[in-house]
Amino acid sequence: MGLTSEFTTMVVPPSQRFALWTELAGQSHVRNWLRSECAEDFNARLRVLDLGEVRVSTLTYPSVEITRTPKLIRQDDPEVYQVNILRSGSGHAAQSGREGLVRAGELVLVDSSRPFQGGFDGGLSSMTVVQLPRTSLPLPQDVVRSVTATPIAADQGMGGVFGRWLADLDARADECAPADIPALASVTVDLLAAVLGRRLAAEEEMSTEARRQALRVAVCDFIDRHLGDPSLTPATVAAAHRISLRHLHQVFDSRGTTVAAWIRARRLESCRRDLADPALRRRPVYAVGARWGFVEPSHFSRAFRAAYGISPRDYREAARSR
Repeated sequence: MGLTSEFTTMVVPPSQRFALWTELAGQSHVRNWLRSECAEDFNARLRVLDLGEVRVSTLTYPSVEITRTPKLIRQDDPEVYQVNILRSGSGHAAQSGREGLVRAGELVLVDSSRPFQGGFDGGLSSMTVVQLPRTSLPLPQDVVRSVTATPIAADQGMGGVFGRWLADLDARADECAPADIPALASVTVDLLAAVLGRRLAAEEEMSTEARRQALRVAVCDFIDRHLGDPSLTPATVAAAHRISLRHLHQVFDSRGTTVAAWIRARRLESCRRDLADPALRRRPVYAVGARWGFVEPSHFSRAFRAAYGISPRDYREAARSR
């Protein structure tokens, strides 16, 4: 059974689309007053990944203004944080006396229990929204509230790790099973806590396990982005994250593997994917290995056979015949 639900306003006549979107947005997130210059033909899409108390959504819609009033808060307040990561377009957000412009590649957090004003313009906007109970975030609420409506980079540093995690989560949502929900929700919350903790210099407020999980995801993200570098080793990974090699190995203990084995497995998986890709069939086998950090062709061939029980060349031929 899939964990996602998808909706579009295109299933109703143009005159009814904005009303439908208002209802969909209110059901999937907190209720707000919405206004739009495109209300007469509001073409929007919504995809929701339900992780229990944590909800990750991707939205695409035209320009819209959003207001959460004290009256709406009194009528219905789920007491959640909502994190909006803008993928394209531009916007603005105001809450608790703070106001900021939000650009593509930035995230902004708002609190459902406080009045809020914002909007997204510049044509069609695309964003990822994470909604989670305030109590699930391992940071003091008064500390978190000091950063609401404040744009934070989501395309670099720890924010970039969080942004890429959400993008990959959305892309692979259909591969996930209900049994994966607790782990996916936990990683999402811990990564967000790490992003805010860095911003607030409040990482000491996070639990040891939350910090370790956030570091683990950051390390795996770093490894995936540097697989093609032959000099990638546990030592260089530890140095890049300013931690000791011993600490790095401790982070990976819970995975039941070593850092070196994880790097090798990720490289081999990337090679396996390239070897099965018809678009890369003219690329020599040794070049596929070199692309992912295997400098010596003989080493690549031995490692691939040990992992998959077949040589890289034979695997490519078998994939081509399939």
